[in-house]
Amino acid sequence: MTYGLVRVAAAVPRVEVANVDYNLAQIEKQVEEACRMGVQAVVFPELCITGYSCQDLFAQRLLIDEAEKAVVRLMEFTRGRDIAVIVGVPVDTGKLLLNCAAVVACGRLCTLVPKTYLPNYGEFYEKRWFASLQDANEDDEFRYAGTAIRLSKKPVLFTLPGGANIGVEICEDLWAPVPPSNHLALAGADIVFNLSASDELTGKHSYLRTLIAQQSARTMTAYVYSSCGFGESTQDVVYGGNAIVCENGRMMAEGQRFSFDEQMAVADVDVELLRAERRRNTTFVNAQRGETPGRVIALDFSDGFEQRIGSLDPFACRTVNPWPFIPQADSMKPSCEEIFSIQVAGLAKRLVHTHSQRVVVGISGGLDSTLALLVCVKTFDKLGYDRKGIVGVTMPGFGTTDRTHRNAVTLMQQLGITMREISIAPAVTQHFSDIGHDPAVHDVTYENSQARERTQILMDLSNELGAMVIGTGDLSELALGWATYNGDHMSMYGVNAGVPKTLIRYLVGYVADNEVDETSRLTLLDIIDTPISPELIPADEQGMIAQKTEDLVGPYELHDFFIYYAMRYGFRPAKIFAMAKAAFASPAEGEALKGRGTYDEQTIRHWLRTFYRRFFSQQFKRSCLPDGPKVGSVSLSPRGDWRMPSDAVSSQWLAECDTL
Repeated sequence: MTYGLVRVAAAVPRVEVANVDYNLAQIEKQVEEACRMGVQAVVFPELCITGYSCQDLFAQRLLIDEAEKAVVRLMEFTRGRDIAVIVGVPVDTGKLLLNCAAVVACGRLCTLVPKTYLPNYGEFYEKRWFASLQDANEDDEFRYAGTAIRLSKKPVLFTLPGGANIGVEICEDLWAPVPPSNHLALAGADIVFNLSASDELTGKHSYLRTLIAQQSARTMTAYVYSSCGFGESTQDVVYGGNAIVCENGRMMAEGQRFSFDEQMAVADVDVELLRAERRRNTTFVNAQRGETPGRVIALDFSDGFEQRIGSLDPFACRTVNPWPFIPQADSMKPSCEEIFSIQVAGLAKRLVHTHSQRVVVGISGGLDSTLALLVCVKTFDKLGYDRKGIVGVTMPGFGTTDRTHRNAVTLMQQLGITMREISIAPAVTQHFSDIGHDPAVHDVTYENSQARERTQILMDLSNELGAMVIGTGDLSELALGWATYNGDHMSMYGVNAGVPKTLIRYLVGYVADNEVDETSRLTLLDIIDTPISPELIPADEQGMIAQKTEDLVGPYELHDFFIYYAMRYGFRPAKIFAMAKAAFASPAEGEALKGRGTYDEQTIRHWLRTFYRRFFSQQFKRSCLPDGPKVGSVSLSPRGDWRMPSDAVSSQWLAECDTL
């Protein structure tokens, strides 16, 4: 597996009912195409060798024998081809007729997996023709397609080169209260293939997609589903041809229903990601207790397989989201509403618990302090507190520009809170004199003295007013350590602690569009458009911001990408680098940029190394963070989600960055 990725496919061939030769030819054509694309395992629909809708023809000896011969021919076809092919076929064991999945790879029939749950309602009367795996005798052995077969009622896993484990279930098995895929996953299956024959009914497709997504999420697997399509009998029902690949609840690839042509949904599923999810999910680990170990069958491909797979683009069949923290467009509003509500609920509990109806917030005119202020306003409104209890303090210093100062003052006036303005310049100048620092030297002392003075003012005001200091720093700044220790690093409750920088723009935008009046909205939109800056260095000759954060620590959309995959899944730098290249590459001709940046390899490599260097060296700041609400799957709270020694060594991670 390259970076833990396995290329899989759900294929839907054209079929002719009971025409085995035609059906096999169509299957072989799609297997050839899958091989060309580097697919390692492909699944076809239920009973695709004969066609699912043969009905009483399944009792014909000729059809059963021809289907077995087709499996032999398929075995020969796969010889020298590095791919596992999973096809549906009726199998006569000598005692029973079973609806089976035949797993064929490299010239051999690895085994047969019978269907467990047979529908016997509506238009489906499978029990008229087939027996269930539950009816079989596990001790019986028979020969099929020249291969000795022993059926197993225990989970059967197939291991691909590289170590990915796959399992198989058939159609109705998924719809059962306890699907076989539950046991397959607990036995170690990373990918589950389903051979299906699901007819199309109004509303059924939406339910099917939900069912697949839920099963994939519940079992923490990739689920590859192929269902019968064009060519099946339409005597009473229609088969639309569903090809779906889902990974841990996320749709990765889908075919086109009702296509008159063959189709194939191909995706690179991330086994490393799935296993990372299972390791951190103690519920999954506990559910494995008492599970009966199954059979494991190794699928041996040719000696040159790994080299050939390694030469392919590992993300050619996988879309990498450049903004993993940002909700999709169709769920943007409800997601932002939910996140904002989490922040509000967190602050409300703290205010009620402390019997406080006053807060102090430093307002800079930037995104972070703006979001913190908006959270305070919404919280006060919901609690029925007077907004005048929110004391917004703007503290202009040596680098404050007219634009940010104007926006800070205007927003506070528009929101109707108590406004204070306290210049930090005299106090910081006196401090420079006290410690003997030359104010013309714009170094870290020059910058941090301003941040600490602002925090001192806020803390002292909180004592004077009996108020709580609300922190403004966000998740991205905490990950990079882009905060002055015991300066803006400190507060009494950090409402933005779980929110990454890329998401803050959207949250402020949500509030602008849904929570405030038109004049406040215009102010918020200008704040969104303002470059991110701590404004600790004097403005340029035109009075514009001279110190832009992203010029110093790197683009936040890159860092948030690194944060997500390093913290959420523990991916190593080499994999994150490869993913970032795929996510932030120049768009294909005619493809819209959709707002994202593009970065070359050198730029990604440089900022990835910066990320790891800063992340390790700045842990001491995260070890003593104020309380704050978690809003997503990534959090750096030292009390729950991220526990790391402050003196951990980054050399291994940086060494790998240097090899990229």
